[in-house]
Amino acid sequence: MSEMLLAFANAVGPLAQEGAAAAEPAIPASAAAALAVGLAALGAGYAERGIGSAAIGAIAEDESLFGTGLIMTVLPETLVILALVVVFLV
Repeated sequence: MSEMLLAFANAVGPLAQEGAAAAEPAIPASAAAALAVGLAALGAGYAERGIGSAAIGAIAEDESLFGTGLIMTVLPETLVILALVVVFLV
């Protein structure tokens, strides 16, 4: 753990030392927005992977769970929608 913190401090140290004179962000705003939406979509896809397979298994045993499975499958997508809303607001 301490090796990881030391490596992080060595990587960030030069950036933090010159930060007083330079007021520019490390990455442009458009790149940060693309990164935020991309990571949100990646996280939603990772969550849907397990939820979808569990929902299909539950529906195969009891067809009345279709609505619950559908809602649980769609919930992670709200993460991507909220990320897009934040991008358009900022």
